[in-house]
Amino acid sequence: MNKGMGYAIGAYLTWGLFPIYWRWLHHVPSLQVVSHRIVWSCVILTGVIMFSRQAKTFRSTVVTPLIIRTYLLTAILISINWLVYIWGVNHDFIIETSLGYFINPLLSVFLGVVFLGERLRRGQWLPIGLATTGVLYLTFVYGELPWIALTLASSFALYGLVKKTAPLGSLYGLTLETTFLFIPAMLYLVYTEVSGEGAFLHTGGISDLLMVGAGLVTTIPLLMFASAVQRIPLSMIGILQYITPSMQFLLGVLVYKEAFNFSQFIGFAIVWLALIIFGIEGFIAHRGAQTAVAA
Repeated sequence: MNKGMGYAIGAYLTWGLFPIYWRWLHHVPSLQVVSHRIVWSCVILTGVIMFSRQAKTFRSTVVTPLIIRTYLLTAILISINWLVYIWGVNHDFIIETSLGYFINPLLSVFLGVVFLGERLRRGQWLPIGLATTGVLYLTFVYGELPWIALTLASSFALYGLVKKTAPLGSLYGLTLETTFLFIPAMLYLVYTEVSGEGAFLHTGGISDLLMVGAGLVTTIPLLMFASAVQRIPLSMIGILQYITPSMQFLLGVLVYKEAFNFSQFIGFAIVWLALIIFGIEGFIAHRGAQTAVAA
């Protein structure tokens, strides 16, 4: 196994285990958990830049109006994603959060068509149609839109869409995003402390370590992922990314015993079928392109 594969698998396995980590903080309000995630991520990322002597380059790179506008938007999108995900995990919706990340790749493809003028191959329309059918079916089963899954899928797909044309690398980009979010997150944590609702330093040493550790578990897989993208084909990344929602789904069903009936299974099965078709079609198209280049 080359380094790129190792980094990618490490990142996706870490993300797949996230429900366990956040459930250890189920007694802490989700907004406080997200605020600590932002604050400690910013501290760690800033430390990485300072330690690697990139501070001057970072400051000179991020001061343009375009970069500020772009990364302010991505900061808002990723904060929404983090908040909804942690809230969903800690309110017994792990299965629905996994659905969001199953849907995400197909939604990303669709946004590429709408906003970037990309053209879908004929075989890609079928899985997108099937995924839409699966979501509509689950809406009928639930009696309402699966808003957690759709919010996670749409916020992360939009985040990826903006980042696709964003000028900064992953380290600088995430550092700038968490820097934008640092002040409101810190102000909120100060407010909770003054009002007597703060969890940090009041719920035990393990909880404190987990809140501080939220920065590490956020930055490490992201940096591993960035390293993987540089070393292995995106087609391989596309296949490996399903490790994360698959693990989260299994955790929800087998470990946390969330309700999952046959009607829900049908809806998920439609989405899974869409992903299988999507993966096979992408593999065939990739092999065909390689053959054409070789010829």
